[in-house]
Amino acid sequence: MLIRATTLLVLLSTPLGAQEVADMASRDGWSVTPTAKPFDDLIEDARQAAGAGGLAVVTMAGPTEAAVARGIDIPGNRVIGLFNNDYAVRILRLSTPAMIEAPMRVYVTENADGTATLSYRLPSEVLASYVADAPDLEPIGAELDDAFAKVADAATQ
Repeated sequence: MLIRATTLLVLLSTPLGAQEVADMASRDGWSVTPTAKPFDDLIEDARQAAGAGGLAVVTMAGPTEAAVARGIDIPGNRVIGLFNNDYAVRILRLSTPAMIEAPMRVYVTENADGTATLSYRLPSEVLASYVADAPDLEPIGAELDDAFAKVADAATQ
């Protein structure tokens, strides 16, 4: 009993420290591009590259800074929402439910070796579940695939 109580006390008093998180890997329906860039550089490059796809940065969020404030060290992690009003209006005219997917996002993650990866779900995949009710979303998804590819290409060069 004393050993269990001592172990519990040690676990509760030890800072959580570094958390092991796996690097992003290829997955179906995603674009995943590892780079040699540091995390902060790739974030800035992704923000600057939004215009290459005719998009704008709408949101940015990530748990890294809040985790550090709690004493938890996790790899860099940032989600950047990209969109533009033209796509919003066109999608909304076709499907009110599909607008829950806006803005669509790119995901910048820090790798174990200090480099960073840019990933995103293909917009056509994001919209696919709405196409049965709104078939005209399909070409918009393809346009957004092209726009996000341009962003990714510009950001990862």
